[in-house]
Amino acid sequence: MEYRNLGAAGVKVSTLCLGAMTFGEADDKSFMHQVGCDDATSHAILDRALELGINFVDTADVYGQDGLSERVIGAWFAARPTARDQIVLATKFRFTMGGGPNRSGASRYRIVRCVEDSLRRLGTDRIDLYQIHAQDLAVDEDETLRALDDLVRAGKVLYLGCSNYAAYRLVDSLWRAKIADRDRFVTLQAQYSLIERGLEREHVPLCKQWGLGILPWSPLAAGFLSGKYRKDAAPPPGARLEKWKDRWGRYDTPRHWAVLDAVTALAGELGATPSQISLAWLLHKPTVTSVIFGARSLAQLEDNAAAASVKLTAEQVKRLDDASAFDVGYPYDFLARLGGW
Repeated sequence: MEYRNLGAAGVKVSTLCLGAMTFGEADDKSFMHQVGCDDATSHAILDRALELGINFVDTADVYGQDGLSERVIGAWFAARPTARDQIVLATKFRFTMGGGPNRSGASRYRIVRCVEDSLRRLGTDRIDLYQIHAQDLAVDEDETLRALDDLVRAGKVLYLGCSNYAAYRLVDSLWRAKIADRDRFVTLQAQYSLIERGLEREHVPLCKQWGLGILPWSPLAAGFLSGKYRKDAAPPPGARLEKWKDRWGRYDTPRHWAVLDAVTALAGELGATPSQISLAWLLHKPTVTSVIFGARSLAQLEDNAAAASVKLTAEQVKRLDDASAFDVGYPYDFLARLGGW
């Protein structure tokens, strides 16, 4: 396993991050119903991940339901007291939890409550990377940043990150934090894969300039890039895309099948799996710190973790780049014709 700095922060994390969205068996009120794994399996996955050198775990208060994923991780820490200091622990807040008019958002009132709830569920005295799950246009960014800065100064949070931010909002946030001498975001967690490369228009250059580490989520496009799906065939029973039919409809396109063909071909040449090739491609992209992957079984964990040792040549990266090329639109196509962005 290799390790990289968490963006501009000094702490080092494994290049693969274990995503905990599937930890715990949620009931039919949750969007994760029937796509998670039980507590025992979740704990076995955490044990093996640590053995493999993965020291970075990412969750969120909304994963599962009522903080289920955080509670599963907290129980694992409780049973393994030494594990907490071996893990860089990340969680997120922003989306709906509980009831009432303040059940979602990024106000100071809510942030203070959310962090205390997460600390209690996780059974820890600190969150190593605390991330806002998405920008909140209903709250002034200064209010959010001041509340987060206070958490850092109080020692409840060590580093700050954001997720699903528009580029304009992220630059505004970074600038506000800089001029006010507040702690700023060191990471951007965002959807990024061979299927979804829109981040390259604005966010990748932005993160390079400001020193943010990118943490790709859904690097296998909800499993589409794992190789278990076939063109002109229904998703296999039990697969996530069998349940998430709207997303399956978005992936079932000529471009996406061409991407999967390129991934599968390269996997055959290198004696790797499609999942490993897809994850390795991201690890060769600029500003990527750690790629977040999920696992519902030990077999999935082992397969994905092996991606850390897959090395692609510049020519192989370009082959995948070309196969997954997308219409960047205006003004990026216009600027490219002038010699670059």
